[in-house]
Amino acid sequence: MSSPESVPTPPRLRLRITAAAEGYVRAGHPWVYESSVREQNREGDTGELAVIYDRRDRFLAIGLYDPQSPLRVRVLHAGAPATLDDAWWAAHLDKSLDLRTPLFGPDTDGYRLINGESDGWPGLVLDRYGSVLVVKLYTAAWFPHLERVLGLLAARFPDFAVVLRLSRNIQERARAAGLADGQVMQGDLPQSTVVFHETGIVFEADVVRGQKTGFFLDQRENRRRVEGLAKGRRVLNAFSFSGGFSLYAARGGATDVVSLDLSAHALASARSNFAMNAGQPRIAEAVHETIQADVFDWLAHTDLTFDLIILDPPSLARRETEREGAIRAYGKLAADAIRHLSSGGILVSASCSAHVSADEFWDAVRGAADHSGRGWREQRTTRHAPDHHASFPEAEYLKAIYLEVN
Repeated sequence: MSSPESVPTPPRLRLRITAAAEGYVRAGHPWVYESSVREQNREGDTGELAVIYDRRDRFLAIGLYDPQSPLRVRVLHAGAPATLDDAWWAAHLDKSLDLRTPLFGPDTDGYRLINGESDGWPGLVLDRYGSVLVVKLYTAAWFPHLERVLGLLAARFPDFAVVLRLSRNIQERARAAGLADGQVMQGDLPQSTVVFHETGIVFEADVVRGQKTGFFLDQRENRRRVEGLAKGRRVLNAFSFSGGFSLYAARGGATDVVSLDLSAHALASARSNFAMNAGQPRIAEAVHETIQADVFDWLAHTDLTFDLIILDPPSLARRETEREGAIRAYGKLAADAIRHLSSGGILVSASCSAHVSADEFWDAVRGAADHSGRGWREQRTTRHAPDHHASFPEAEYLKAIYLEVN
């Protein structure tokens, strides 16, 4: 009786790319677009490891292949040839984790462990909230590797729950793979809201349904700076979400704090966060008020004044075509806020729009200050927090500017 024929293993997926793309990859850029692929030896599957060779047939890079995305290959490794075996993956993860070890003390257990491409994990983000890990995927190319990733995390965080979050553009493909946004992949998660600590302040994060992975961890350093500016001041936190800046301002000694947001759910979360920190005297002493309103409309019509105003809107330019409009909107927000600043007041204006450059954003805010007719002094500009570092231009999105207005 003859044995069934074995299915032959297909040859390694091999690609060659344009000279320009070669230069970008050699310089450390993690993306290869469909238009940059000159030739490949066969069709590839989603998540397959594709090896890129240069014009002299030398190894250039290896990455995750996605035939359904214009971003055809996301580079995992470039330079000297490497075998992406179990040891490689373990070392690759430990490198990212080790970078975070010196950044945070025992009073902080909410932070980013893997920042996607900038940590060599293109299209994958890993955040920690207390004893819960949240893996967010931005590409379906990670689906075939998810079991490996979960195994690596289980070995290093054995008692942690792991939640999977998915960007909207891949959720349909995820369902075909048996995956869902908000799915608990490991451990137990009694409720969607998780409590964690940031420099000793207690916060809640909805890791199952909340924005991003549940909280805006990237603004931690700016929140700490606001704390140092808030003593004795009346503070407006516009686009307040769940009150992060508000709580830091209160702990910094603000007399009054207003959390302003259009979302009733966000404001309820802000009130809950204040209640959880009622045992901290300075936070308890500050008068906290929530206002549900459209920030643009409210700033244009209110007659209230403040000594410190924080503007931290969601992205105002989600695509390149919205860039010019966003720059004008940032300028208008700053102009309206400056009108409500007392003498000696401080404006902290932030942007998370990747399509608006830091210089374009800062200049929009400076221009608003110039046109206000008031004297002003720039205190500082800031960029990414150390656990959210950006290793290539497209990863740079966060910027803030601090102005003191006479």
